[in-house]
Amino acid sequence: MRRFLRWTGWTLAVLMGLTVVTGLSTLETVDWRPYFQQPWFAATAARLAAAPPAKSAPRSEFAAGFGRARLTPTIGAEQDDPTRGRFRHMPLAGYGGRRGQSATGTHDELEVKAVALRAGGRLLVMVGADALIVPPEVTALAMEQLGRDPQLHRHQVYLSATHTHASLGGWGEGMVAEMFAGGFQPGARVWFAACIVQAVRAAVADLQPAELGQGRFAAPEFVRNRLVGAQGKVDPEFSFAVLRQRSGRTAVLGSYAAHATVLSSSVMEFSGDYPGYWQRAVESATGGLAIFLAGGVGSHGPVAGDKGYAGAEKLGRALAERLLVELPRTPLSGDVELDAQAIDVVLPELQVRVADGIRLRPWLAGRLLQPQAECTLQAFRLNGVIWFSTPCDYSGELALGLKDFLRARRADAVVTSFNGGYIGYVIPARYYHLPGYEPRTMSFYGPNVGESFDETLRALAVRLLPP
Repeated sequence: MRRFLRWTGWTLAVLMGLTVVTGLSTLETVDWRPYFQQPWFAATAARLAAAPPAKSAPRSEFAAGFGRARLTPTIGAEQDDPTRGRFRHMPLAGYGGRRGQSATGTHDELEVKAVALRAGGRLLVMVGADALIVPPEVTALAMEQLGRDPQLHRHQVYLSATHTHASLGGWGEGMVAEMFAGGFQPGARVWFAACIVQAVRAAVADLQPAELGQGRFAAPEFVRNRLVGAQGKVDPEFSFAVLRQRSGRTAVLGSYAAHATVLSSSVMEFSGDYPGYWQRAVESATGGLAIFLAGGVGSHGPVAGDKGYAGAEKLGRALAERLLVELPRTPLSGDVELDAQAIDVVLPELQVRVADGIRLRPWLAGRLLQPQAECTLQAFRLNGVIWFSTPCDYSGELALGLKDFLRARRADAVVTSFNGGYIGYVIPARYYHLPGYEPRTMSFYGPNVGESFDETLRALAVRLLPP
């Protein structure tokens, strides 16, 4: 018995030792240092300081072009043919609870849409996709082709997605990406990128004299703070831009901060969720193009008034009806000032947490994710409105601060998410200690990214504002 107890004691000691060694090699504390004391932020600030100053573009005749491409994959093919969008099967992206199952069919079509904008010698393109996000690998494939024809630089292309959780998956590698988007299928990236390229090229080829108008209306009844409820704030604005070509054709860009999660994980058909219904309602009424760009959807959930497709249709049509009231009274002008600024931001190390103050060491976290060392922040100025694009689920509460900052300077702001990179959720630091999906599971890069992005976006805005 004594020998057994001695052996048991030694075994427990060894196991405890191994546990300690394993913990020391795989875990460490969260880096709480302020962002402005971090080398990664200093590197970004240096890049911004070294960037050439914005060149004031005089107001000049404005041209706009419109393009679209069908994104819905065809499933049930005998063999995969990514160039034609034909696949044997294709998972839906958005909910881990689907466990990578293939879509069963199509409820409503998915598209990629684009508007090309030209004024003062500048050419910019804004793209919206009926997709969960625009993955960085898809962006790289698309820009490789668009760099050749029509010779666009990455900073000229403003990307966003509707954030529907019922679009094509299969485009991600790594445990986390495949959990939410299904097993990796290289052809999904090829097809997605080809659709972006097709829509952008069509928009550039369609450039013709046009007019621009912009506006916004409050719709607080359709959005809620899903993270802290009434203790937090929401961004209630629906922002829009309307483009009308001389021929009479129109395109409308719309942005709203409510997550496109009216449809649950039980839905197994391709669908655009409420943004899809909004787009179709606006296109039916105007005979033109409608593009939905997800706003600052971090912590912002939808209030649809019903579940499933009925709720998605109800919300989409309600927002469309509100917009259609505003369009006739939105003044248009062919005298447009167009400008843009962008910066490739250096990111901190991964801070994937297992407890509030404990994270996986970055080398181990990198096994779970496909980490990005950098991402892009952009700002497009269309007359008195600056459109910001971000590579994440950007917090609607952070967006409110940017909007206040611009209004104090006699300008307006629109903040959108999913700009061709993805780094998880970017939320105010005050929420970082909370448990749950957004602050704990999906805040991949630590507590200070939100404030650092806010400072950088404000710096880009100042460069674009008239003196």
